[in-house]
Amino acid sequence: MNVQFKKGVLTLCVMALSMNKDHYGYELVKNISAKFLIAEGTIYPLLRRLTKEGYFSTYLVESQEGPPRKYYKLTELGRKHVLELIDDWETFSNGVNQIIEEGMKGDAN
Repeated sequence: MNVQFKKGVLTLCVMALSMNKDHYGYELVKNISAKFLIAEGTIYPLLRRLTKEGYFSTYLVESQEGPPRKYYKLTELGRKHVLELIDDWETFSNGVNQIIEEGMKGDAN
């Protein structure tokens, strides 16, 4: 998949997955990679930025499999922002789908 497509929707994917469940970074990588391939290194700078912007808070949980895991919890500001992103995405993707359908039909005249 085109790298620019992925970069453009990765914020939306991370935030949408976090709406009802807190996640740690690698868990997000696995969940998203099940749908389309992403590099593990792309998630952590994104999570740092979203946390700095106030969309996530973080906390540590001890892990039996290694060091403590940093979990990311969507804040109220983050919840409002992701709902706006989802609305924007739906408008955008519906428009793109309509254009694709028109293009696939060709000129009917």
